[in-house]
Amino acid sequence: MKILEVTDPAFRKYGRVLKGFDLTGLAKVMETAPCPENVVYEPSIAALEAEPIAEKISSVCYGELPIQIGYCNGHNKLLNAVEYHRNSELNICMTEAILIVGMQQDITDDFTYETSKMEAFRVPAMTAVEIYATTLHYAPCQTSDAGFKVIIVLPKGTNYPLADAHTMEGEDKTLAATNKWLIGHAEGGLAEGSHIGLIGENLSV
Repeated sequence: MKILEVTDPAFRKYGRVLKGFDLTGLAKVMETAPCPENVVYEPSIAALEAEPIAEKISSVCYGELPIQIGYCNGHNKLLNAVEYHRNSELNICMTEAILIVGMQQDITDDFTYETSKMEAFRVPAMTAVEIYATTLHYAPCQTSDAGFKVIIVLPKGTNYPLADAHTMEGEDKTLAATNKWLIGHAEGGLAEGSHIGLIGENLSV
């Protein structure tokens, strides 16, 4: 698929590049973070949250809300699913990565979504990007055989196991974790019970 730069004006409806943040401390912590053959996601890493920049991110990007800082690392070239939250997510790319994104407004009333509507953007290493709450996204994709390392910042408590069963119709059936609504692709290899609603190709970079 066509890959645009994250600085392209086409990205503005999905998010924005953040400037003025010193990422060197976070990068030092991430040097020892694993980068497995598959994809690993850790919602909260104490060493990342202990970095002084965490307080600035909470204040400037989340209006002083408590946040969690984790990572999504590994090897991936496929879309597999889309998710969204009720708030922005920060992707701080330690390595170059590709983000495949779409718009929540294009989800149908029966909670299906056509993957042909999505766009891909390359994010340079050591770049912080805000992904808006209405932007569909999932695991980043690699640009080299070395894989990718991306720090993920979200409000505290996001992406943890649900306390209650959610079997209602409509959007509730897509709730996969706390503050995480997910629509999967039939070829995405998701857990049993995930809502499968992506129509079209399982996009690959």
